[in-house]
Amino acid sequence: MKRITIYSSFLVFLLFALTGCYRDIIYPATAVDPNGPPQFVSFKADLIPLFANNCAKATCHVSGSVKPYLTSDVAYAQLTGGGFVNILVPNQSIIYQMINGDMQPNIPSAKDRQKIYDWIRNGAPNN
Repeated sequence: MKRITIYSSFLVFLLFALTGCYRDIIYPATAVDPNGPPQFVSFKADLIPLFANNCAKATCHVSGSVKPYLTSDVAYAQLTGGGFVNILVPNQSIIYQMINGDMQPNIPSAKDRQKIYDWIRNGAPNN
């Protein structure tokens, strides 16, 4: 009888210990104002990793596949020389329209899409 009491007490304590301290913290997605002042965006430091993780995959935007090729060695030349970027009317850039249309599931973060847009609004520098 004493053993059952000890085991049941231990079980109740364990139950409270495992469930009592848990809580979810869900942060809301911060709103992005696409018409706000453009932020500084480095093509090499900000966009190349973004393209490498989301776009330049085995069958997508790699050399010999779908243009623009977004591997680190040719991404800038492909985007600026291939007609994908329009610095005069940034929201008419093909890449901007694609990442907010058919390709949005590949870049789901509004902040990441805003980085690309801000880079175009800053004149698409190779920095």
